[in-house]
Formats: sequence, structure tokens, C-alpha cells
Amino acid sequence: MQLILRTTFLFTSLMFGLLSSGQNIAAAENKTVMLDVPGMTCNFCPITIRKALNKVPGVIEAKSDYDTKSATVTFDPAITTIEALIKATANAGYPSTLKK
Repeated sequence: MQLILRTTFLFTSLMFGLLSSGQNIAAAENKTVMLDVPGMTCNFCPITIRKALNKVPGVIEAKSDYDTKSATVTFDPAITTIEALIKATANAGYPSTLKK
């Protein structure tokens, strides 16, 4: 019985370790970009832009700022593209470009 418990414990520990490592590797593959969004004209525009970006599958986090007229987006490039992010802002009425 003790041998079974030890084996189960070791197997569980090993699996937990592998899962944790996999999560860190996946997080390292995320990409962050900044978009110029010059069409922001009021303090409510960033809310609309954030909502549009957060609806794109693969977006992990979207922030937008009225003062800089920009949006910062963290996303999984295996799921979405910069073009999809730009299309999302344009469809919400705020054309954007990749900040260089």
C-alpha cells in the first residue's frame, strides 16, 4: 500500500511540474503590440476600443489610452494576428495602425 501511495505521489508531482512548465512556455509565446488609434475624440472611445479588442479570440489583455491615442494589446499569435486586431478597431469605428 505504501508503495502505491509513493508512486501516486511521485507521478502527481511529476505531472504538476510538467504542467507548470508548459504554462510558462505558453505565456512566453504571447506577443504585445501597440496600435496607434488617432480617431479617439473623447474619454469614452478607449472603452469601445478595449471592448472590441477583447472580443477577438486570442486576446489576453487590451488597454487603450485617450491621451496617447493608442492601444496596447497582449495576444496569443497562435490564435490571432495583428491584422485581426486592426480590423477589430476599424469595425468598432476606430481605424488603427501598428505603432512603429
